[in-house]
Amino acid sequence: MLYFIGLGLYDEEDLSLKGMKALKEVDIVYAEFYTAKLFGTNLNILEDATGIEIKVLSREQVEEDSLPLKKAKSRTVAFLTAGDPLVATTHTEMMIEAEKQGIETRIIHSSSIISAAPGIAGLQAYKFGKTTTIPRPEDKYFPYSPYQVIRENQDAGLHTLILLDIQANLDFYMTANEGLRYLLRVEDQKKEGLISMETLAVVVARAGSEKPLVRADKIKKLIRENFGDPLHCLMIPGKLHFMEAEALVILGGAPKEIEEKLGD
Repeated sequence: MLYFIGLGLYDEEDLSLKGMKALKEVDIVYAEFYTAKLFGTNLNILEDATGIEIKVLSREQVEEDSLPLKKAKSRTVAFLTAGDPLVATTHTEMMIEAEKQGIETRIIHSSSIISAAPGIAGLQAYKFGKTTTIPRPEDKYFPYSPYQVIRENQDAGLHTLILLDIQANLDFYMTANEGLRYLLRVEDQKKEGLISMETLAVVVARAGSEKPLVRADKIKKLIRENFGDPLHCLMIPGKLHFMEAEALVILGGAPKEIEEKLGD
């Protein structure tokens, strides 16, 4: 048996009662924090809260060595991930392979940034198009795909959720400011008029915490602000419903003019 258990967005209290019960029944507990991290807790606190020893795996141990799968052939294994195990931090490939090998699986879902970020900003989840991720730029690696996703969503009047690169092994967590600079850099190269300093953007920081931050404004203002500790994400709104515009003004401090423009 292989359990996929979501830990939620921020700290050990996000673990569901169903997840806690499952942890009491398994032989081995693994976790990965290279796709996301719970910034409101740490491994010691998580182990104290669950009363279970947790072995944190590297990307290689999960994706190349398939350690959870190998152990689940003869033992009952729990595999923990931040967020929801099959949303954003997806481990669908492992689930499929487990089924192929005759290993029984069970999914215990939890909160995900995919639904949390739009919700706390007052944007309607069903009006979002494809989600994209901005990678950390490297020498000879600067893809345009996030920009292209925003273009496709904008053409359809849809909002875009933009996740920001995480490299936990390097203690790197991209900030919203870095993400915005990335988009402006792509615009400078493509010159399609999609992103500018006047573009309305939304920043969400520390979703799931007691005091998450929501800021909505033109990029020229956001790019100079300090949004505090990780994790951050971005949203580029498409066509706004009047209630969404009001939410961005009241909840995110967006300029009042975005509501006025809806009447034009």
